[in-house]
Amino acid sequence: MLPAMEESEATIREAARYWWLYLLVGIAWLIVGWVILTPDITSLKVISTLAGLMLLFAAADELMTAFTMRGWRWLHGIFAVLFLLGGIYALLQPLDTFLALAALIGWFLLFSGTFKIVASLAVHTVMPLWWVGLVARIFEVLIGFWAIGYPGRSTWLLIIWVGILALMRGITEIVTAFQLKRVKDELGPSGSAPLPAT
Repeated sequence: MLPAMEESEATIREAARYWWLYLLVGIAWLIVGWVILTPDITSLKVISTLAGLMLLFAAADELMTAFTMRGWRWLHGIFAVLFLLGGIYALLQPLDTFLALAALIGWFLLFSGTFKIVASLAVHTVMPLWWVGLVARIFEVLIGFWAIGYPGRSTWLLIIWVGILALMRGITEIVTAFQLKRVKDELGPSGSAPLPAT
């Protein structure tokens, strides 16, 4: 077996113990997306505050990934710190940060999506639904390019970007949770059985 495949399998084994955490995070992302996409949110301050909260939630999500996954922990840690700083600033200066939020979200979608495309491809041999994350992340990268190309658009575009990101993240985390649970069930209590090839 190739060293990269062994590393991927070890990462999956370690993360499988925390499958329920991914499920809870996915449900929380879906709730955040639903709240953001409610039609009565029109205030710039409310939108900026929701975006700040979403960045804080993204920081917590990246921190969870850094502690539950073996590979690329340092990169998840960097994302966590950046999202934390961005979220705090957005909450402290909501009106000042509104115009910059579209560009920040665009760059976030671009970098996060690209990184997770690589992660999806890395686990394709051990997770049968790896392509769900891949499709979601490709869509995320495309939205990121679009957002970066058209900064300063109207308020509803920012709402859509943030809401779609939250919904995609929620669906991907829930799918990941059930795949990790399947892996945990197949490994059994010892956790040492070989992972099945798909």
